[in-house]
Amino acid sequence: MSNNYYNDLWHLSQHEIELLAIEDFERQNQEVDTTIATQTSDLTCDEATRKALVQASTYEFYLKYICIANRLEEVHDKMIQPQKRQLIRNILNACLGRIVELKHDLVNIDLMEFSYNDGVVERLKLTPIETELKIPRYFLRDRRAEIEHRNKTMHEILVKLGWVEENPVREKITEIEAIRLIQMHERARQGRLRAHFMKEIRMLKEKGKCEEKDKDRNDSGLVAALKIQKIWRGHTDRRKTRRRKLDEMILIGMLPPPATVVKARAEKANALNQIYERRYATQDAFKQKFEATLELVREEIRTKHGANMTEDIADEIRAWIKDYYDKTGKLPDFPSEDQGGSLHIFSRPGTESEMSRSSARSSKESRKTKDKSKSPARSGDLNVNENQDEDGNGLQPAQSVCLPDIRVEIERFNEIWREKDETGNLLQHQYDDMIYAEKYDEVEKEFRRVVDDVMRQELELLQTAIGKKAKKNNKKARRSGKKNKKKKEKDLTPDRTTESLYEELVTNGIIRKYPEIRLSQFLGDKALTTRSGINPSPGDIRQLLIEYCILPLGSEQIHNTCPLIRSVLFTGPKGSGKKALLHAICTEVGAVLFDLTPANIVGKYPGKSGLIMLIHLVLKVSRLLQPAVIFMDDAEKPFMKKIPKTDRTDPKRLKKDLPKLIRNIAPEDRVLFIGTSSLPWEADQKLLQQTYNRFIYIPRPDYGALSHAWKTLLCEYSGGLSNLDCSVMAKISDGYTIGSVNATLKEVLTCKRKLQLRSQPLTHAELINVLCTRDPVYREEEEAFESWWTKTPLGRRRQKLLEMEEEARLEEQAQAAKQGNGKKKV
Repeated sequence: MSNNYYNDLWHLSQHEIELLAIEDFERQNQEVDTTIATQTSDLTCDEATRKALVQASTYEFYLKYICIANRLEEVHDKMIQPQKRQLIRNILNACLGRIVELKHDLVNIDLMEFSYNDGVVERLKLTPIETELKIPRYFLRDRRAEIEHRNKTMHEILVKLGWVEENPVREKITEIEAIRLIQMHERARQGRLRAHFMKEIRMLKEKGKCEEKDKDRNDSGLVAALKIQKIWRGHTDRRKTRRRKLDEMILIGMLPPPATVVKARAEKANALNQIYERRYATQDAFKQKFEATLELVREEIRTKHGANMTEDIADEIRAWIKDYYDKTGKLPDFPSEDQGGSLHIFSRPGTESEMSRSSARSSKESRKTKDKSKSPARSGDLNVNENQDEDGNGLQPAQSVCLPDIRVEIERFNEIWREKDETGNLLQHQYDDMIYAEKYDEVEKEFRRVVDDVMRQELELLQTAIGKKAKKNNKKARRSGKKNKKKKEKDLTPDRTTESLYEELVTNGIIRKYPEIRLSQFLGDKALTTRSGINPSPGDIRQLLIEYCILPLGSEQIHNTCPLIRSVLFTGPKGSGKKALLHAICTEVGAVLFDLTPANIVGKYPGKSGLIMLIHLVLKVSRLLQPAVIFMDDAEKPFMKKIPKTDRTDPKRLKKDLPKLIRNIAPEDRVLFIGTSSLPWEADQKLLQQTYNRFIYIPRPDYGALSHAWKTLLCEYSGGLSNLDCSVMAKISDGYTIGSVNATLKEVLTCKRKLQLRSQPLTHAELINVLCTRDPVYREEEEAFESWWTKTPLGRRRQKLLEMEEEARLEEQAQAAKQGNGKKKV
């Protein structure tokens, strides 16, 4: 696609997000009660109606932001002009941060991790694919060199340890063995040819016998022609019907497409990828040229205009001091650097535009809202705001940190790009005049800071000469600020380099290599209809992991604006895909994986001092190699009341230090602790909830997810040669996990069986016989998971809400019954 297409798509997205941001600002500024009162006028509005209106409004904004973010991500990935890509990335990150904020608002309204509203989706005319958020591709593309270097370093360490072969050598065979192998295949070939030849001889003999019998018949030529026409027409009609039915089944997804169609699609995809790769190469070339130009222009401005800038700024400040002294008779107090220095007093003529003033206002608002975001209402930990719904605060949308950033980027687009004439820049090169203006302001601010320090010293000397002591409020403020700060952690390895610490953790198996799995490989569609209980669809789980884990880890800007989540617990039956989702999170952001599973740290860093060193190394290296994921399998074991005697891993070793480790993850650290558990109810729930901020239950798949999994996996394993009825297999495999389905197909479709698929099609019995040997998810286990979830902070809040709604419903029924009895008596 051309550059004009992406430019038009960008302008359209900017227009839509501007309208949406205006509505969102109005929604933020007005109270929900006032809105509902104006909409309902004289009608009374109960709490349930109020909650439904707030949920619908929030969910509508949530879906609209997702649609715009997906388009902006596509534009950012394909746009080649470097200055445009900077603006698009900023507004994309702000938009993604706003999506995460709205997601947390929906959780507080619905008291569930998954939200649904069929009416909103129908009104917006969206499909499930359009409502699923895409992962920004720049998370990996911008860090490609860093990730490759890290993987290469890990491979070298593993080779040095002897765990991996550097250049695996294939076993060589002798000349005699090679001759025997050729002879064996040649005999097999000759045997196949002999069998085919004998088959043709038999067919010729049978054909001769049939011709002798036909000689006795006295059918006329007309009757023979009619019979031929009848047979041929029936054959062609049946073939057309079969083709039409097959095309329809392929269209609606009931059957996999044929191998020819798959091959044609693959060729088209490869050709399109080649075009995209050329565009990416152009992007990188333009980016390198842009960065080089930035440095050249910066040095040029410093060399040519540095002296004049310094002199002009100093003259302005001295003139201001003199005017102030002439008017008041005393010397002024010079603003501190935190207050803006001399820019706080005045600005150079013509340098302050409306855009800069609005940006300053927005930055102030952003700082205010950022301070508010540190309060429990905006925290990602549900343990701190468990009673939030009692006062009705959960219905009021929280103040946004990302909306001021969105407004700043919209104003920047309107000022620079909306009406810009680009007819002379068809190849989308950089604009040197914009670079010069930007760097001029940057260099001027840099020199202003230097001049401000000199002017502060001059002002102190003047105050000393006049006889007045200079105020030292700034120093006092700094001292008071230092007292409020927490004590820094003691560095136990001050003389060690990051490379040596990394090598040590890789050698001990704490940092480990993980398989590359994309989140899209977690099979299943996204649901739009309200589902009963706490059983989400696979698409809902993918969306939740993108919002809670991938976006904060992938972008520092998103991480600093969205609510903080330090730890997440994945629960679900065995084979539900907990570890696969962990590896997918690490793959999508290129994270370093630290494994603190009790079985993995047995015998490593022994004793109390060794455990302190282990925690220190994990925290230090994870901060140095952000983004990072700290993982613990069998997360319930450190908090179990009684450990089985057969368990020799000493899981309680981390019981006291694990909550401290998670609390020591600073808000600015892109580090996430993820635990997985198949038996979460066996742990002490109080300690478990103190450790983990969020609990995500991954249930067994339903019929739709199983049908999709059978269809996709069968096509992958059989190469499209199997035409089994996937709906039948989905019904038969009800109760099994997708992990069991995958293991069954892997066991049945061996290399030998794949070669026989053309002559011996795959049958249901083959799969069923192997599937029956695996354990399903029993009803008792599902009930145990649902019962445990009701004891989590979010589950308790939801259970309390359901009880209140049930009491209100019973009261309404009782009042209606009383009114009915009163009418009968009258």
